[in-house]
Amino acid sequence: MDFQQRRFRAQDDLELSYRDYGNSRTGTTPVLCLAGLTRSAPDFHELALHLCPRRRVLALDLRGRGQSAHDPNPGNYNPATYLSDIGHLLNVTACHRVIVIGTSLGGILTMALGAARPTALAGVILNDIGPEIDPTGVARISGYAGKTPAAMDLEQAAEHQRQLFSAAYPDWDEEQWRDEALRTFRQREDGMLVQNYDPAVADMVTDQGDSPVDFWPYFKSLAHIPTLAIRGALSDILSAATFARMAEEKPDLIQVSLPNRGHVPQLTEPACIAAIDDFLETYGQAKH
Repeated sequence: MDFQQRRFRAQDDLELSYRDYGNSRTGTTPVLCLAGLTRSAPDFHELALHLCPRRRVLALDLRGRGQSAHDPNPGNYNPATYLSDIGHLLNVTACHRVIVIGTSLGGILTMALGAARPTALAGVILNDIGPEIDPTGVARISGYAGKTPAAMDLEQAAEHQRQLFSAAYPDWDEEQWRDEALRTFRQREDGMLVQNYDPAVADMVTDQGDSPVDFWPYFKSLAHIPTLAIRGALSDILSAATFARMAEEKPDLIQVSLPNRGHVPQLTEPACIAAIDDFLETYGQAKH
């Protein structure tokens, strides 16, 4: 196996799961990967395989996602609880200083770590997320998040994903859509694919309503932390205007705009791999 599937107990004793790639003796700064709202650790598998020969990579299933337990109290699906869970993971893995790769919600939590736990961050990579979230994308996500589709075979699941996300990946072929279905869904013993998250996790999107949270203070907490920001040029979550303002607010921000990608880049695109490798080479060599 390319990784170890490990488990730990959160502050409220809920059992959480994470993937552990590589080892802790590489002499480089480990990477922590945080996925999007309804996503889980498999999103980072290919990237982790690329990175783990040179550094340890942790990919967390946030509570209610993937192999982590569903919370009996849906009110715990909130950023404060997630940050506490992340802190517990860093403690149990003895990773006291990391470079965090955050996709979508994972990127929001990464920015929040800049305010709550800045000494833990050796660097930050934000994947198609910023301090302002385009309402167009929020409306799109609200249209499917939390709505449980019927069990599907692989071809049905691939078509389901294509119908939802073809605008974000206009160049994908059938094999790529099948791969995306396998990343997204959980396979039952009968081979059918089913949703891999607690539908209640989507409430944080629908509850936001017409009063979006201002994340600029969180982003500004990264002022002295090396940061790479990646945007899909077709994104309906991170607008071009917000992306430009991020560079104005943080002049040393490294930015990559990925053509032919919406929300979110897979991070395995050649331009992403090159940018991430360069960033880690510069800021992730000395183990702290």
